[in-house]
Amino acid sequence: MADGVGSPARRAFLRRSGQLALTGTALPFALNLAAIGEAAAFNADDYKALVCVFLYGGNDYANTVVTYDDPSYAAYAQIRGSIALPKASLASTLLSPSTPLPNGRQYALHPAMGGLAGLFHGGKAAVQLNVGPLVVPLTRAQYAGSDRKTYPVPPKLFSHNDQQSVWQSSSPEGSTVGWGGRIGDLALGSNGNALFTCVSVTGNAVFLSGQQALQYQVSTGGAVAINSVRSNVYGSAAVKNAMATLVQQPRSNLLESEYGKVTARSIAAEQQVSGALGSGAPSTAFTAGNPLADQLKMVARMIAARGALGAKRQVFFVSLGGFDLHDNLIAQHPTVLGRVSDAMTSFYNATVELGVADKVTAFTASDFGRTLASNGDGSDHGWGSHHLVVGGAVKGRAFYGTAPAVSVGNTGAAQDQGHVGQGRLLPTTSVDQYAATLARWFGVSNTELNGILPNLQHFGAAAGRPDYPTDLGFMG
Repeated sequence: MADGVGSPARRAFLRRSGQLALTGTALPFALNLAAIGEAAAFNADDYKALVCVFLYGGNDYANTVVTYDDPSYAAYAQIRGSIALPKASLASTLLSPSTPLPNGRQYALHPAMGGLAGLFHGGKAAVQLNVGPLVVPLTRAQYAGSDRKTYPVPPKLFSHNDQQSVWQSSSPEGSTVGWGGRIGDLALGSNGNALFTCVSVTGNAVFLSGQQALQYQVSTGGAVAINSVRSNVYGSAAVKNAMATLVQQPRSNLLESEYGKVTARSIAAEQQVSGALGSGAPSTAFTAGNPLADQLKMVARMIAARGALGAKRQVFFVSLGGFDLHDNLIAQHPTVLGRVSDAMTSFYNATVELGVADKVTAFTASDFGRTLASNGDGSDHGWGSHHLVVGGAVKGRAFYGTAPAVSVGNTGAAQDQGHVGQGRLLPTTSVDQYAATLARWFGVSNTELNGILPNLQHFGAAAGRPDYPTDLGFMG
């Protein structure tokens, strides 16, 4: 869709100009230029993409980013018991940040995540500590209190479906608009074909649903075709052509007419994507038999085809299941984490090959973290978790946020360390802060962030909470 009077980019410019005009008619020329510059951010000649890697089931934070310094590891091993990883196994993935953490704290990645550890040490990956959904900043005392009007908590905590939706949209299950889609709304006017702004390689996800932006779904094999239109039916081209005419011909009924338009758009999009994917795919190897690698390989191919698709700003969604490990954590966690590490490492290498490593940022998300305390063979539903951000624009080889105490947090001084029982982390960084940092890098202006992230208004200096900044600093 060309950028016109009715486009989101144009509306964003008019809105910004109107906001600035309220300051007076003698608005300085420099501020006018600033307003134009912000509005043009999504109309630049460069390319940027965000890639959300969602880990369905609630990833176990304590065995993903593993506390390593002697005092912390001793507490971790005592609390976790049989599900603690041996310290000797962590030596190869010990993370050495450019700036050491306070109080001698150290972390290692799970031994299966050697690829991501390598990206961390190469300055291309960072760890955001203890991030999760928050409505307002919270202490344990405020969480445990009865004043829910002043200190509300995210709805339906510890519920898989609801917290997946809260992470993706700030609302529980049933939400229809996600923050990835809201970012896509602003980017529609930048792309030659607005349909390719928000792309899912893993089926339907509220994360990519916008007010105007639609999520375009592809499979790991490419665009999804309407078989009866794309291929001969019963070996007959005549039947195929008849079917194509039937599903696309004009209709007098309003609903039938709209269905025909959607079908025609789907057919045209499939043909455009299939043609665009036919050449220029990266040669970077992706591990066979890894479903996340298959999805990220398709994202890399879509990025390689960005010119043919007319895309300058895109938001992608991929996912991997298998993280709901109440049981068999030690046996099954290495497999899924190995898939995450291998897939994200190969994807980063593909962006290097394509020359867009500093234009593409991938980040992890999950329903929630899990309990530090063992349930015998695994861990139970939690809240905050540690997450990874990967890309050439990431200020890597660094930890961001606050390292939590290694404690079950039920009694004594540990109550002040951000736990809500059994080692469930009370987040010290909100999803809204995490998302705002990514969105700002993508090109969203400060004035538009609150419209994308409804709880962000409660964080940052403007809300009187500079200790909860709206820019976490991990993007260049």
